[in-house]
Amino acid sequence: MISSFKPGNLVLALLGFLPLIVALLVGPPQNTPTLAFLGRAAGILGLCFLLLAGLISLRIPGFDLWFGGLTQLWKVHHVLGAAAFVLVMAHPLLLAFASARVSIQAAAAVLFPHPASWSAWAGWAAFAAMTIFLAPTFWFFGQPEYQRWKALHALSGVAIVLGVAHAVPLGRSLAGNWGKTIWLGYGAMALAAFVYRKFVAPLTARKTYTVVNAQTIARGVVELTLAPDEELLNYRAGQFIYLTPLDPRLAFGRNEEHPYTVSSSPREPALRVAIKDVGDATHALQTVAAGGKALVEGPYGDFFPVKKRTNGELWIAGGIGLAPFLSRARALSPEDTVDVHLIYCVQDETRAHFLSELEAIAAKIPGFRLWKHFFYREGPLSGAFMFACCPDFPSREIYVCGPPPLITAARRELRHKVSGARFHSEDFTWL
Repeated sequence: MISSFKPGNLVLALLGFLPLIVALLVGPPQNTPTLAFLGRAAGILGLCFLLLAGLISLRIPGFDLWFGGLTQLWKVHHVLGAAAFVLVMAHPLLLAFASARVSIQAAAAVLFPHPASWSAWAGWAAFAAMTIFLAPTFWFFGQPEYQRWKALHALSGVAIVLGVAHAVPLGRSLAGNWGKTIWLGYGAMALAAFVYRKFVAPLTARKTYTVVNAQTIARGVVELTLAPDEELLNYRAGQFIYLTPLDPRLAFGRNEEHPYTVSSSPREPALRVAIKDVGDATHALQTVAAGGKALVEGPYGDFFPVKKRTNGELWIAGGIGLAPFLSRARALSPEDTVDVHLIYCVQDETRAHFLSELEAIAAKIPGFRLWKHFFYREGPLSGAFMFACCPDFPSREIYVCGPPPLITAARRELRHKVSGARFHSEDFTWL
């Protein structure tokens, strides 16, 4: 989502640079070479960013709203992780270059510390753990397998412990009690977040549901209806959940959690999710049997922010990205005052899932208008097509959900016509 600056980002920025600010106020030792200071600064920021990336991985429902939703929070998490990796890698190299002014032996001692210097080796071990769980996420390695990628992230807890074990005893970057207080405090928060996410949340944060219906919408698309075994999840239209199927009859995906947008109206007594066949786990769910159990965690996301909408809205949906709009549309009643245009983008008529239901909603809800965009006929989504459907779209709130190419195309067409604060998009890359 492109919107105003979120309070969570401000707090995170303050926490991110606080240790470096403290180090500057305390002051480096006199006559510290520039490269040595830069090396220590890289170490401070690298470790701080790693610990904050771990801290915000809590994934407590509602916490993500401080950042504009979980997809935005995960983007911040990814940026922090990538920055931490680069800075931690630069940290020993800069220190080695600084020591090379003394002698080659001194530089070598930085890169290859004495075997008894366990704190120095803890730093190298932390970097090795970071390399294993972070490097596969960089684009030049290609897209990693989802479950393997999630399993590798368990090493983040190891990196957190080793990173703190490296920084506290050495005390060079933040000397004395300042370093111990900051690193132990940040480290404790990050480790607590890791323990909660890996061990506590799976036992306490998930609700048990029963699959009561699996309706085949079209080939490769199924909508599951899930009834709560106890209390129904309280959610808003546009939010999503993590679903963990438990049915032992599933060929793939059992005990694996994946994010799915809720497609039901918040007014319904059950939960519905529309699932497209895009992998082994989602393929297995196409034929899941009624009666199977599943765990639900959430809700997450802030696609439709809670605020008074003074302008009309333009919704642009692509493929299964229709789900959040379907949830909002299903919640509408003839008494509601709405001013919504929905452009539904699909390849052809056979991919226009839920079209008849949307047409029925448009027929009974004044102010809800539906437009169909078929790529085979109209080509890529263009500003001209949007203008033909909705001439006043530059003054509206714009919501886009669908494949990345559609979001990119919509952003490109709207870049000079709609302010960034009124353009909202969501995708589920590596949630």
